[in-house]
Amino acid sequence: MATPPLSSSFLSFFLLIISTLVLILSSSSSNKLGFAFARREKIESNPLHHHTHTLQVSSLLPSTTCGPSSKGPKRKSSLKVVHKYGPCSHLHEDKAKTPTHAEILQHDEARVKSIHSRLSKMLAGSGGDDLRDVEASADIPAKTGSTIGSGNYVVTVGLGTPKKDLTLVFDTGSDVTWTQCEPCTQTCYKQKEPIFNPSASNTYTNVTCSSNSCSQLNSATAPGCSDSTCLYGIQYGDQSFSVGFLAQETLTLTPTDVFDNFLFGCGENNKGLFAGSAGLLGLARNPLSFVQQSAPKYGHYFSYCLPSTSSSTGHLTFGKGSDGASNVLNFTPLSKSFSGTSFYGLDITGISVAGRRLAIAASVFSTSGSIIDSGTVITRLPPAAYSPLRTAFREAMKEYPLTDAYEILDTCYDLTSFDDVTFPVISFSFSGGIDVELDEVGVYYAEKISQVCLAFAGNSEASDVAIFGNVQQRRLEVVYDLAGGRVGFGPASCT
Repeated sequence: MATPPLSSSFLSFFLLIISTLVLILSSSSSNKLGFAFARREKIESNPLHHHTHTLQVSSLLPSTTCGPSSKGPKRKSSLKVVHKYGPCSHLHEDKAKTPTHAEILQHDEARVKSIHSRLSKMLAGSGGDDLRDVEASADIPAKTGSTIGSGNYVVTVGLGTPKKDLTLVFDTGSDVTWTQCEPCTQTCYKQKEPIFNPSASNTYTNVTCSSNSCSQLNSATAPGCSDSTCLYGIQYGDQSFSVGFLAQETLTLTPTDVFDNFLFGCGENNKGLFAGSAGLLGLARNPLSFVQQSAPKYGHYFSYCLPSTSSSTGHLTFGKGSDGASNVLNFTPLSKSFSGTSFYGLDITGISVAGRRLAIAASVFSTSGSIIDSGTVITRLPPAAYSPLRTAFREAMKEYPLTDAYEILDTCYDLTSFDDVTFPVISFSFSGGIDVELDEVGVYYAEKISQVCLAFAGNSEASDVAIFGNVQQRRLEVVYDLAGGRVGFGPASCT
């Protein structure tokens, strides 16, 4: 069924509403393998050489060629994950449009501010931000990218009949899955694959305004109608947006994992920092997210391993079983503090540096609360948690010369005179009595060898939610078991 074009008057009115709401919201916002292991009864208070990672300085920057993952079992319901701007991604060909590290961190900050605003409204009982994106498993290869105001990872799925392959950013902080669609009534940004044409598919149908599916948009964004057809509108924290029709279509993850009547956004007016990708795969907790729509097959269960660098690959896997996630997993319960939101909340109970537990009061994390997010690059911590982490890290790194801060990163080192560098091991403690030791690549963010930084930042306010970002998740197996109400961490499943 062909899609009736959106009227320019409606789009102008809709975007005017979005812009106005954004202004209102803005003014109201204030060891080689990292793994989880059972907490020791006693944490060693000693020497640093038992709790460090030593790396060649030359290895801190990614390769210019793709090095596919050589680790991890074969997974039936899995997609390959790659860094959007790395050599493993076909979106990488236009290097002129690759953002700088500074731009990635600036976009990341915009995303974090948007998350803080959304959560403050949700937790205050206002039903959430009217402009937040709607969210929507099989194992899908994932790639890293910098879009939606942050550094994200991308996977390739099939849409329509006959199937058209589309590369989408996957995001645990987003609800609705959407892609750009013809005709672009006002504007579409440039993407690598051809824009999806619903008129060329035998299985495309629009969703009516009277359907239950359309009413579910209320929890994600302000819906609208055009000739009785349901419309969606998504505004992201960096002012990117997508506006179009809510529709149903056949979605193909793998040759054996095909979903009929999958609800998605068919965007005819799209703009922003999506840089070559065709749209977004929403993995949050909203009823429209892919996780919820695929629950009959996958049981609200998915996992991923984010590649260690932009020149390697990882995976995004849906479902549980012998071909699923690692058997060596330790789980922490999902935080009840965020049960009414789209986000995955975790209860952080402490942080250790080089085997020593930092003196952080329990109230520091209980005041802010914490979430895990695949789309946020740099982990954000409450000021009273970040300060002792920075102090301990600087003490462990005192033989290396400090250099200028880089954007939001204030602890950076010039390593040009060194062949090797030794980082202290950093681990997070979560409720349920587990410690998660970050992989060596989850400790630093390297813009260049002369500016290698601690990959953490402090929030402005003690009440701002802490966010466990994707740099810290690199190379870990991260498992979301929604039916069990928990998130698990396991040994690195990609290299």
